[in-house]
Amino acid sequence: MLEALLFDSMSKVAAQCAGAMDNRTDLEAFLMAEMQKAKYCKYLWVLDKTGRQLTDSATRSGFKAGQIGRDRVARPYLQRALKGDDYYLSEAFISRNRKRPSLTAMKAIVDAKGETQGFLGADFDLNELPHSTEEYRDDQKWLQVKGDPAIRSGVFLTQRIASAMDSQIDDVLSLVEELILVHGVFHAKLHFSSSRATFWLVDNPFAYQILNFAELSNPDICLAYRHQEYFEKAIVEPEKIQQIFQQFKLLRFADETVYLRAASLNVVNGMVGLNFSCDGSHYMPYEEFLDKNMGFWFGG
Repeated sequence: MLEALLFDSMSKVAAQCAGAMDNRTDLEAFLMAEMQKAKYCKYLWVLDKTGRQLTDSATRSGFKAGQIGRDRVARPYLQRALKGDDYYLSEAFISRNRKRPSLTAMKAIVDAKGETQGFLGADFDLNELPHSTEEYRDDQKWLQVKGDPAIRSGVFLTQRIASAMDSQIDDVLSLVEELILVHGVFHAKLHFSSSRATFWLVDNPFAYQILNFAELSNPDICLAYRHQEYFEKAIVEPEKIQQIFQQFKLLRFADETVYLRAASLNVVNGMVGLNFSCDGSHYMPYEEFLDKNMGFWFGG
């Protein structure tokens, strides 16, 4: 969409420049005239056919001086132009000077014979460009992430130490299930090793809450949360939550060396997160998680 949006104006200015490649004054006049009406462009500039800058860079408020003779041949966005591409929009990159996510459009400047005389370049700040795609969404599929190599290399020298949460894990899991089903928690992360939990609530999704073990082991904590129906956007069936939590428990106690350190459930996107003692992490849809047995995780 952005390529199509920019093509006409880039082609128009490139055609104007074709007859003035030996006249910097005229080139900069064309650039400034375009910048006065440009809606998105940050910088506009002209290169010769070797990739050296013939003009200063035009901005909406004037010219950025000191750009004449700048060699852009090593910049990734110029490589395709030098190989013969007439027009294209680069991939996004972090700008060298301002450290901003940016794009560069390149248009070849050709004479009446069709021979390339140079290139018209235009820089854009991603923050100023129109929204060009649908909202980003994670793929709902299993993702495995390896953690800190230092932890992984010493995993067989460690052993699980029973935490306070371990001693009352059934009661804690039941309480968290209750908070999800009737008190508005839609994302819960259980830190088994450190005996705490992190909750995100439907009523206040932009700020998480941390509960310590004393709070998690006291059913009175439910009185601190408003009673409400199970979230209508939740895709996890209510009866599956207990099954998911029982899987967490099994993974916590199944092995004394490789064990579940923390786990999360988001009932809106249906994703389960797992972090093991080896610092490996897994993210997967809850249905797939429930399909995996202990043999899958530990072999045999």
